[in-house]
Amino acid sequence: MEVSNIKPGNPIWADLSTSDIETSKKFYGELFGWTFEGDADEYGNYTTAFLNGKRVAALYPYVAEMGGFANTWSVYLHTEDSQATAASVTEAGGTVALEPMHVAPYGWMGGFLSPGGEFVGSWQPESHPGFEVLAEPGAIAWLEALTKDFAASKAFYEKAFGWDVHMMADSDEFRYATLGDGPEAAAGLMDGSGFLPEEVPGFWQIYINVESVDETIAKLLELGGEVLEPAADTNFGRVAAVADSTGARFRLQQHIEGATYDADPSVAE
Repeated sequence: MEVSNIKPGNPIWADLSTSDIETSKKFYGELFGWTFEGDADEYGNYTTAFLNGKRVAALYPYVAEMGGFANTWSVYLHTEDSQATAASVTEAGGTVALEPMHVAPYGWMGGFLSPGGEFVGSWQPESHPGFEVLAEPGAIAWLEALTKDFAASKAFYEKAFGWDVHMMADSDEFRYATLGDGPEAAAGLMDGSGFLPEEVPGFWQIYINVESVDETIAKLLELGGEVLEPAADTNFGRVAAVADSTGARFRLQQHIEGATYDADPSVAE
């Protein structure tokens, strides 16, 4: 699905900090058909990935001096005013990890930590509009934050990014909310306090849509990837948790008959 004019507050971009950019390009190129454009002399070899000529994500070489973690995906939310967003983050109980900076001529980027511990970026587009394709095979289908403090993170995204939060489920076993409701939902927020290890902070994760999770897993293994959670049919489609050839985690998602995309996490019939 081609996209444009992404709403403020919605996910607008995702990129991968990789310890080996050539290995990552080979992995995602062969697995999803991505092609790449980047300049080693510009912004540290930041490399944009395309699916059928449309912007789908980006990769860049991890630099330890810049902080953060290698081989992790980051998600950026659309802002129309990076400086105002940074101020709102602080007021909402978050932390400014990266002051808004002008990435000329593409846009303005900022980086923040929510009260729940997850890193989230902001992107104020200029010549770079963000995602041009979503929710089709080879493209990102869904993005969600796993937080260690659900109530604080919910309030954070509402105040800092203007989220209209809708609760899907609210029990100790499964607590989940979405940005927007029903077919208009654009991102998720999950309570990870009950299952994330103490040493693992909250984080954003991406789901990449495929025509067949099982066939994709077979190819992923050939390319040096790993299955972290086996494929299962759920109310949100057939889903598997995997890692790429450098260890970066993400999920595969396949639309299946019987998936209702409601709050019941039971297996689809």
